[in-house]
Amino acid sequence: MKRSIIHLVLGFCLLVNLAFASPEANLERLGIGLPEVSPSIANYVSVVRSGNLLFLSGHLPRDAEGQVIKGKLGRDLSVEQGYAAARQSAIALMATLKAELGDLEKVERVVKVFGMVNAAPDFTGHSQVINGCSDLVGEVFGDKGKHARAACGFSSLPLGAAVEIEMIVEIRD
Repeated sequence: MKRSIIHLVLGFCLLVNLAFASPEANLERLGIGLPEVSPSIANYVSVVRSGNLLFLSGHLPRDAEGQVIKGKLGRDLSVEQGYAAARQSAIALMATLKAELGDLEKVERVVKVFGMVNAAPDFTGHSQVINGCSDLVGEVFGDKGKHARAACGFSSLPLGAAVEIEMIVEIRD
Protein backbone atom coordinates (compact mmCIF):
# COMPACT_ATOMS: atom_id res chain seq x y z
CA MET A 1 0.00 0.00 0.00
CA LYS A 2 2.77 2.49 0.94
CA ARG A 3 4.65 1.67 -2.26
CA SER A 4 1.51 2.38 -4.36
CA ILE A 5 1.01 5.76 -2.69
CA ILE A 6 4.67 6.66 -3.18
CA HIS A 7 4.47 5.76 -6.88
CA LEU A 8 1.25 7.77 -7.21
CA VAL A 9 2.84 10.83 -5.57
CA LEU A 10 6.01 10.52 -7.69
CA GLY A 11 3.91 10.21 -10.85
CA PHE A 12 1.88 13.27 -9.89
CA CYS A 13 5.06 15.27 -9.20
CA LEU A 14 6.43 14.30 -12.61
CA LEU A 15 3.22 15.44 -14.33
CA VAL A 16 3.24 18.75 -12.44
CA ASN A 17 6.91 19.25 -13.32
CA LEU A 18 6.24 18.60 -17.02
CA ALA A 19 3.23 20.93 -17.01
CA PHE A 20 5.35 23.83 -15.75
CA ALA A 21 8.55 23.08 -17.68
CA SER A 22 9.63 25.65 -20.25
CA PRO A 23 9.21 24.80 -23.94
CA GLU A 24 13.01 24.66 -24.30
CA ALA A 25 13.26 22.27 -21.33
CA ASN A 26 10.59 20.09 -22.94
CA LEU A 27 12.51 20.06 -26.24
CA GLU A 28 15.65 19.06 -24.38
CA ARG A 29 13.79 16.33 -22.49
CA LEU A 30 12.54 15.00 -25.84
CA GLY A 31 16.08 15.09 -27.28
CA ILE A 32 15.13 17.65 -29.93
CA GLY A 33 17.54 20.31 -31.09
CA LEU A 34 16.11 23.07 -33.25
CA PRO A 35 17.75 23.35 -36.68
CA GLU A 36 18.92 26.51 -38.41
CA VAL A 37 16.01 28.30 -40.03
CA SER A 38 15.77 27.58 -43.75
CA PRO A 39 15.56 30.63 -46.02
CA SER A 40 12.36 31.19 -47.99
CA ILE A 41 12.43 29.61 -51.44
CA ALA A 42 10.21 32.22 -53.13
CA ASN A 43 8.90 35.77 -52.72
CA TYR A 44 7.62 35.53 -49.12
CA VAL A 45 8.84 35.63 -45.53
CA SER A 46 8.76 32.82 -42.99
CA VAL A 47 6.85 34.78 -40.35
CA VAL A 48 4.74 37.94 -40.19
CA ARG A 49 3.88 39.70 -36.94
CA SER A 50 0.54 41.50 -36.68
CA GLY A 51 -0.15 42.86 -33.21
CA ASN A 52 0.33 39.96 -30.81
CA LEU A 53 -0.09 37.30 -33.50
CA LEU A 54 2.59 35.56 -35.53
CA PHE A 55 1.57 34.02 -38.84
CA LEU A 56 4.08 31.35 -39.85
CA SER A 57 4.32 30.41 -43.52
CA GLY A 58 4.05 26.79 -44.57
CA HIS A 59 7.06 24.78 -43.40
CA LEU A 60 8.24 21.64 -45.15
CA PRO A 61 9.65 18.59 -43.35
CA ARG A 62 13.38 18.04 -43.60
CA ASP A 63 15.47 15.03 -42.63
CA ALA A 64 18.71 15.08 -40.60
CA GLU A 65 20.68 16.06 -43.73
CA GLY A 66 18.33 18.97 -44.46
CA GLN A 67 16.69 17.28 -47.43
CA VAL A 68 12.95 17.71 -47.94
CA ILE A 69 10.99 14.57 -46.98
CA LYS A 70 9.12 13.78 -50.18
CA GLY A 71 6.33 11.46 -51.18
CA LYS A 72 2.63 10.99 -51.55
CA LEU A 73 0.71 9.59 -48.59
CA GLY A 74 -1.22 6.47 -49.49
CA ARG A 75 1.14 5.68 -52.36
CA ASP A 76 4.79 6.28 -51.38
CA LEU A 77 4.49 6.82 -47.64
CA SER A 78 2.58 5.21 -44.78
CA VAL A 79 0.59 7.14 -42.18
CA GLU A 80 3.47 6.54 -39.73
CA GLN A 81 5.99 8.04 -42.16
CA GLY A 82 3.66 10.99 -42.74
CA TYR A 83 3.29 11.45 -38.98
CA ALA A 84 7.08 11.59 -38.67
CA ALA A 85 7.25 14.13 -41.53
CA ALA A 86 4.61 16.31 -39.84
CA ARG A 87 6.66 16.14 -36.64
CA GLN A 88 9.69 17.41 -38.59
CA SER A 89 7.60 20.30 -39.93
CA ALA A 90 6.62 21.14 -36.33
CA ILE A 91 10.31 21.24 -35.38
CA ALA A 92 10.96 23.63 -38.30
CA LEU A 93 8.04 25.83 -37.17
CA MET A 94 9.43 25.94 -33.63
CA ALA A 95 12.87 26.86 -34.98
CA THR A 96 11.30 29.81 -36.82
CA LEU A 97 9.45 30.83 -33.64
CA LYS A 98 12.67 30.66 -31.63
CA ALA A 99 14.55 32.71 -34.24
CA GLU A 100 11.79 35.33 -34.29
CA LEU A 101 11.19 35.56 -30.53
CA GLY A 102 14.52 34.56 -29.04
CA ASP A 103 12.67 32.60 -26.36
CA LEU A 104 9.79 30.14 -26.76
CA GLU A 105 8.50 31.25 -23.34
CA LYS A 106 7.05 34.26 -25.19
CA VAL A 107 4.47 31.96 -26.82
CA GLU A 108 1.16 32.67 -25.12
CA ARG A 109 -0.83 30.21 -27.20
CA VAL A 110 -0.65 28.19 -30.39
CA VAL A 111 -3.89 29.35 -31.98
CA LYS A 112 -4.16 27.36 -35.20
CA VAL A 113 -2.36 24.74 -37.25
CA PHE A 114 -3.15 24.25 -40.92
CA GLY A 115 -1.77 20.96 -42.22
CA MET A 116 -1.52 20.10 -45.90
CA VAL A 117 -0.90 16.49 -46.89
CA ASN A 118 0.43 15.38 -50.27
CA ALA A 119 -2.13 12.62 -50.70
CA ALA A 120 -3.16 9.95 -53.17
CA PRO A 121 -6.78 10.42 -54.28
CA ASP A 122 -8.10 7.62 -52.06
CA PHE A 123 -6.05 8.57 -48.95
CA THR A 124 -8.17 9.51 -45.92
CA GLY A 125 -5.68 9.57 -43.03
CA HIS A 126 -4.93 13.31 -43.18
CA SER A 127 -5.75 13.88 -39.50
CA GLN A 128 -3.53 11.01 -38.35
CA VAL A 129 -0.64 12.45 -40.37
CA ILE A 130 -0.99 16.01 -39.03
CA ASN A 131 -1.22 14.58 -35.50
CA GLY A 132 2.58 14.35 -35.81
CA CYS A 133 2.68 18.14 -35.58
CA SER A 134 -0.15 18.57 -33.08
CA ASP A 135 1.20 15.93 -30.69
CA LEU A 136 4.67 17.50 -30.62
CA VAL A 137 3.29 21.03 -30.18
CA GLY A 138 1.30 19.74 -27.20
CA GLU A 139 4.36 18.01 -25.72
CA VAL A 140 6.45 21.16 -26.02
CA PHE A 141 3.94 23.86 -25.05
CA GLY A 142 1.53 21.92 -22.80
CA ASP A 143 -1.90 23.54 -22.55
CA LYS A 144 -0.61 26.56 -24.50
CA GLY A 145 -0.13 24.18 -27.42
CA LYS A 146 -3.80 23.16 -27.70
CA HIS A 147 -4.95 24.61 -30.99
CA ALA A 148 -7.64 24.72 -33.63
CA ARG A 149 -6.64 22.77 -36.73
CA ALA A 150 -7.34 21.80 -40.29
CA ALA A 151 -5.82 18.76 -42.02
CA CYS A 152 -6.42 18.68 -45.77
CA GLY A 153 -5.27 16.58 -48.70
CA PHE A 154 -3.65 18.07 -51.81
CA SER A 155 -2.66 16.52 -55.13
CA SER A 156 0.86 17.96 -54.80
CA LEU A 157 2.96 20.22 -52.56
CA PRO A 158 6.08 22.32 -53.21
CA LEU A 159 9.22 20.29 -53.98
CA GLY A 160 7.15 17.09 -53.73
CA ALA A 161 7.05 17.42 -49.92
CA ALA A 162 4.99 14.92 -47.95
CA VAL A 163 3.40 17.68 -45.85
CA GLU A 164 3.42 21.44 -45.46
CA ILE A 165 2.23 23.04 -42.22
CA GLU A 166 1.33 26.64 -41.29
CA MET A 167 0.79 27.96 -37.77
CA ILE A 168 -0.73 31.01 -36.07
CA VAL A 169 0.69 31.83 -32.63
CA GLU A 170 -0.29 34.41 -30.02
CA ILE A 171 2.70 35.94 -28.23
CA ARG A 172 3.50 38.00 -25.13
CA ASP A 173 5.65 41.06 -25.42
